[in-house]
Amino acid sequence: MNKISTHYFKDDGVIPNSHLPVILYKNAIDLPDSSEWLETNFKMNNWLNNWRATILPYDHFHSNTHEVLGLGFGEVTLKIGGSSGEIFTLTTGDVIIIPAGVGHYSISEHSDYQFVGGYPDGNDWDLKTGLEEGEKAAIFNNLSKVKIPKTDPLYGIDGFLFEKWK
Repeated sequence: MNKISTHYFKDDGVIPNSHLPVILYKNAIDLPDSSEWLETNFKMNNWLNNWRATILPYDHFHSNTHEVLGLGFGEVTLKIGGSSGEIFTLTTGDVIIIPAGVGHYSISEHSDYQFVGGYPDGNDWDLKTGLEEGEKAAIFNNLSKVKIPKTDPLYGIDGFLFEKWK
């Protein structure tokens, strides 16, 4: 059984973050290489536009969509929530759901891991750092249009996401 936790992050002046919590499913699946299982489940629950790769090594966020990251294999340390955020160490089988606007990046100095990523309804994603001159109004406009997903990426219509994202 996995452990579920939520984490809230406020606007830090650069990264907008969100009133919605980051949801962390620890040990969502126990397989030595969980990538195929994660991608299959994300697709089944309509979190599409999938990819498999590492995470960028600089703070960024998406202003136009939420994102799910499932760690297919390895271990990685992420900083979530901008300058006053938290550090998370994820291991194979962990899944993190990141609301639109929440900063995230890898602080690990290795690339011996693989995430499977996805977006509700297969949304395209933008890449924002909060550092470009004059982009704040457009970012907040985009964030105001992002809807709560119709499904949780792991558990469909029965997911924990709906208890916390209202």
